Amino acid sequence: MKLPRTAHTSRPWRIHEVARDFRIEDVWELPVTGDPDELDRLVRQFTNSDDTALSAPVVRTLFAIRWKLGALLGWDKADAGLDGRAGSLRERLPEDLRAGARGPDLRAVPFTSVYQTHDEWVAESANRTVHAVMHIGWVADPAPGEPDRHRARMAVLVKPNGLLGAVYMVGIKPFRYLGVYPRVLGAIGREWEAGKAKEAAA
Repeated sequence: MKLPRTAHTSRPWRIHEVARDFRIEDVWELPVTGDPDELDRLVRQFTNSDDTALSAPVVRTLFAIRWKLGALLGWDKADAGLDGRAGSLRERLPEDLRAGARGPDLRAVPFTSVYQTHDEWVAESANRTVHAVMHIGWVADPAPGEPDRHRARMAVLVKPNGLLGAVYMVGIKPFRYLGVYPRVLGAIGREWEAGKAKEAAA
């Protein structure tokens, strides 16, 4: 479910300290609930799975088209990424976050982990068009009989690279909303529930 931007900005996330010059593109409630200490479980699902969330044919096709365009137009060259044009958010971290857990990188798409805490995981990617940040937050969401229940939220923050980046973000918006988000978020929820069921049966 899509949420208003205030669902992200109203919370005291540490990402606010290091991404002030990024704009919030999307905020989503993920179909994932669990105990207060289970964010790490979700992060491991994101980073260690067999890419189930990205395996839908339409999603694979859209990503394949994107990588082909990137190769053709030079969007994804090394000098346009985190070690070149953009610079990693790791360079902005306060000392406590820099000294803490970094978290694992995302394998399915080129997102590099920035930091991980008890209730936040942040990963980033950059190319010629945009510097993008994925923020996964673990939010208290009590329910009848489940006073300690927490729920995952995902925010996408972006810093477009000039006019090229602005046009790129407008151009891909329909594909994200109609093709990528519905299938990816649904798959994340199904994979989460399958993992919980498997653990309960063990």
